[in-house]
Amino acid sequence: MTDLHPVRRALLSVSDKTGLIELGKALAERGVELLSTGGTARALRDAGLAVKDVSEVTGFPEMMDGRVKTLHPMVHGGLLALRDNDTHVAAMDEHGIGAIDLLVVNLYPFEATVAKGAGYDECVENIDIGGPAMIRAASKNHAFVNVVVDVQDYDALLEELQANDGQTSYAFRQKLAQTAYARTAAYDTAVSNWMADALQAEAPRRRAFAGELKQTLRYGENSHQSAAFYTDGTGRPGVATAVQHQGKELSYNNINDTDAAFELVAEFDPADTAACAIIKHANPCGVAKGATLLDAYKAAFDCDRTSAFGGIVALNQPLDAETAQEITGIFTEVVIAPGASDEAKAIFAAKKNLRLLTTEGLPDVTAGGKTVRQVAGGLLVQDKDNGFIGMDDLKVVTKKAPTDDQMRDLLFAWKVAKHVKSNAIVYVKDGATVGVGAGQMSRLDSAMIAAKKAERMADALGLPQPLTIGSAVASDAFFPFPDGLMEAAEAGATCVIQPGGSMRDDEVIAAADEAGLAMVFTGMRHFRH
Repeated sequence: MTDLHPVRRALLSVSDKTGLIELGKALAERGVELLSTGGTARALRDAGLAVKDVSEVTGFPEMMDGRVKTLHPMVHGGLLALRDNDTHVAAMDEHGIGAIDLLVVNLYPFEATVAKGAGYDECVENIDIGGPAMIRAASKNHAFVNVVVDVQDYDALLEELQANDGQTSYAFRQKLAQTAYARTAAYDTAVSNWMADALQAEAPRRRAFAGELKQTLRYGENSHQSAAFYTDGTGRPGVATAVQHQGKELSYNNINDTDAAFELVAEFDPADTAACAIIKHANPCGVAKGATLLDAYKAAFDCDRTSAFGGIVALNQPLDAETAQEITGIFTEVVIAPGASDEAKAIFAAKKNLRLLTTEGLPDVTAGGKTVRQVAGGLLVQDKDNGFIGMDDLKVVTKKAPTDDQMRDLLFAWKVAKHVKSNAIVYVKDGATVGVGAGQMSRLDSAMIAAKKAERMADALGLPQPLTIGSAVASDAFFPFPDGLMEAAEAGATCVIQPGGSMRDDEVIAAADEAGLAMVFTGMRHFRH
């Protein structure tokens, strides 16, 4: 087998016609014979190119609404035949099978059909059969055949042909084949996961996941780890679909933290209130709502100004100039928002290391979806935590009931606690976090740390007492003992929201009553490990 092989005959059959005419003309100028099907053939002919229909090659017309057109030995033989195998060459000669050196296929838009909410039957009709079959055949025979499945590879193909006088190298064909197999794998993944959802199969026997490369990262969590960023094709607003307006490229940790920040701030409906979340190492160091974004940012910043340095800021409304000016007061890594005014962009432009991302929308925190985590030898797959608790879902378990204002702070604290690493304790006052304890091995430690940080911020702000005095406190899971609850009471909390469900709930409730606390149970926990 020689390394270089010429491209003399190409089969083009694409749903996405982007760049098709330019590619067809470039191939034709090199004397490549063009075979094609349906709409692709019409588009090429309309551009003045000579094209042979696949039906002429197979001797069969397209039939069954286009379901059957390329599934034929005249096509697959041309793709699969080994050019250096005498038996294969003899079979080609005997049956008049012409070699196909280049296959250009992009598949029926199944993923886009699902994304637009199409019905079951329409989705089924957009499952490509002939395309994947040809792609797999051509990919298997990459010793001789080039297979192109992505529009962005057209230029690379033409450059390869130019560099090698109409030929391609084995290494180039190998690379194309790997991309092609990944594409059919992703396509089958989309189909199988769609069917699992349609059948409401919570745990199908086999589960596949796929992504498309968005960015090769400088490194991972640490400089000795390589990393890359892939999109999942859902188009969900967030860091994966955001437009970056300025600043150097995002790092692995930037992406992780920005995602955490935006998912948190999306908990707050922008039609109801402005909201801001400031994240450091995937945990919130300040979250607040306000009459304006500026108010929300200032209140979030005042929860923990030390940790906010070098943090990620997420907003639930388009960034305005006043808020942008305030944010530039300290070093901030990333700001993500549904949009940004021209004035805000101009203010940020002076901070070349600050990344600004806009998304044109907020993620739907009530929508379904899966989270995936790799463990040794396997994958843990679960539903996204989109559990919602409203006022009517709360059960007052103490003698004292929360006031309306306390109830609002309790629900705010509960939304934030959902996004804090366990064990999570969140103090809230007047719609803003005033102390956050995250990721400790005991709930007592989280309560103590959050209170201590609040004391430190009170000193820094020149306040006579910590803002935890008179606050509401949320715990992401039940208090197993009264000690954590009592720590919150000593910090000044006057009301508590927690899931309940401990064997010692009665002891915890009795301790709350003795301390004069109002406490509600949610019946739902929000572990985030």
